[in-house]
Amino acid sequence: MTKAVILLSGGLDSSTVVYQAKADGYDCYAISFDYQQRHQRELKSAAVIACLSGVKEHQVVSFDLRRWGGSALTDAEIDLPSERSLEQMSQEIPVTYVPARNTIFLSFGLSYAEAIDAQLVYVGVNALDYSGYPDCRPDYIQAMQRVFELGTKQGRQGKAIEIVTPLIDLKKTEIIQLGNQLGVPWKETWSCYAGGDLACGVCDSCRLRLSAFAELGLKDPLPYASEF
Repeated sequence: MTKAVILLSGGLDSSTVVYQAKADGYDCYAISFDYQQRHQRELKSAAVIACLSGVKEHQVVSFDLRRWGGSALTDAEIDLPSERSLEQMSQEIPVTYVPARNTIFLSFGLSYAEAIDAQLVYVGVNALDYSGYPDCRPDYIQAMQRVFELGTKQGRQGKAIEIVTPLIDLKKTEIIQLGNQLGVPWKETWSCYAGGDLACGVCDSCRLRLSAFAELGLKDPLPYASEF
């Protein structure tokens, strides 16, 4: 059976992607990243989602991006944005952007995929997210696909590993609807950036998530310290 590697953070998007890859009929291998992020709590959710979704293997790669910081997710001296409207989120790339994070993640995913002879790497990037991260956009994914083709043995032999982005053109509400169809256990996922044991409800990620559930007339089953 065709193998697929899934980049799994434990969040709403990546959890949906795991279940999508399973529904697509692939043998799934998940990879998560402990980069000393403020919200390491997400790794617990990644482990649970990997177990519940029935992936063949779940790798956790550890490295330390706190060494040079550059993001509110890796530098405790940078305050997290909070209580911002969706309009405010759309105005600029936020301080929660981690420099070149998806390039790092996709590189590990590519190495893992080639090592186990996988043909696909699934990633839950979304170009319509209000935060507008530069490494979640279609032109970036196209460029990385070219790297996959040129920078690997498989690629040079005409069997390039394919990057699959099933969520890239979906609104957050559409991702939740898809996840509902696939049976994603939202209560086990984690989106909060704040790093506590309970989702804060006020960081950008929490507010995006809560807004999408509210727009659909649904209750997010994840408990929050605060909800708007």
